[in-house]
Amino acid sequence: MRLFCSFLLFISALAAESADWIWTGRYVVTMDPQRRVIENGAIAIRGERILAAGPKSEIEQRYQARQHLDRPDAILAPGLIDTHTHAAMSLFRGIADDLRLQEWLEHYIFPAEARNVTPEFVRWGTRLGCLEMLLSGTTTYTDMYYFEDVVAEATKEAGMRGVLGETIIGFPSPDAKSPADALAFTDRFLTRFHGDSLIVPAVAPHAIYTNSDETLKACRALANRHDAPLVIHLSETKHENDECMAKRHATPTQALDALGVFNGRTVAAHAVWVDEADLRILKLRGVGIAHCPSSNMKLASGIAPVTRMLALDLAVGLGPDGPAGSNNDLNMFEEMDLAAKLQKVTTGDPRSVPAEAAVEMATIRGARALGMEKEIGSLESGKRADLISIRLDRPNAVPLYNVYSQMVYALKGSDVEDVMVNGKLLVKDAQALTLNAAQIEAKAGEYRRRVQESLR
Repeated sequence: MRLFCSFLLFISALAAESADWIWTGRYVVTMDPQRRVIENGAIAIRGERILAAGPKSEIEQRYQARQHLDRPDAILAPGLIDTHTHAAMSLFRGIADDLRLQEWLEHYIFPAEARNVTPEFVRWGTRLGCLEMLLSGTTTYTDMYYFEDVVAEATKEAGMRGVLGETIIGFPSPDAKSPADALAFTDRFLTRFHGDSLIVPAVAPHAIYTNSDETLKACRALANRHDAPLVIHLSETKHENDECMAKRHATPTQALDALGVFNGRTVAAHAVWVDEADLRILKLRGVGIAHCPSSNMKLASGIAPVTRMLALDLAVGLGPDGPAGSNNDLNMFEEMDLAAKLQKVTTGDPRSVPAEAAVEMATIRGARALGMEKEIGSLESGKRADLISIRLDRPNAVPLYNVYSQMVYALKGSDVEDVMVNGKLLVKDAQALTLNAAQIEAKAGEYRRRVQESLR
């Protein structure tokens, strides 16, 4: 009988499909169209793709894997998707706080950037940002900064996925003397990283108030020529809206639409001061929205009408914004928590943005905002193997009644234990495998001293 059982197991193993990995956990939060939450679940992975997600017993019977990651006290979830940040600005973390946006930009950030931002500054700042993001469960991030080719190199080195926008702005910047130079730089950047498995290069005009109409039109044309996204700040402050109304007799959304800026794949960050007519335009044009609750609160920019956006089924993702003054960290768990709570306060309705909707914004809806929902954002067969495990064996994680509520209101970025991107394990046991944390932190200390000296 024992021999017969062994023979059956042997035959079963021969019949099983091969996989590179099987991850198992107490819960698998798929974020698939059915929003399946699988208790005692598993995920099979081959190469860069997910083979299947399902009950552990079924996955282990169907697949034979070379490597296993067993987390019986964890949630397995899609990697979190950051739809707006400025990663290299992590080296300016805390340089100037508790200020209005225009004062912060004009009197602190723009001068500090002019004196300090070089390719190597960007490289180390991006490494620091990627380290923080990976350790807190972010697998894809959307960037807007300078020397974005270096940002791409550092992102690939970390193994992360990035939608990376080269900034175009109407005055001399660290990597371009003019908008024309910035457009030429961006053209080369888009060509270099076209079709990359991890990097989606993008065009990033800073905002309507920092670029001429001609530059904004040229940005859209360049993005469309390369089939690339365009990333832009939109209606972040009341001052921006008031100024636009005074000059153009139109809101920023209406003005950009009239210029044709939304005629193509677009991600608009903030969208705080938008009215019903603006929302109709954004819906019609399929613009992805990056909601940045921490930043909007810290800079007193206002509260984006996210409850209304979701009712209209806009593609709304979440972003921490820059880790220097407008937020100071890159923690997507914090953004989920604040996105839900902020809407409850402003609407006076505790049912606004329930926990599941907040997780959705950080995963599959965020993927929609980037135009990448067919590739990332959920744990489904054929999608990229971007996933995380989150510990449930800590005081803040017990007891557990609802996994979505736990993820949004109780769990923290520090509870992330493992991270995989594109089928490659990047974090294991809360330790980065592709980045040298001690070296990066030491380099950040060196840059702190240089930045301080430059501002004296």
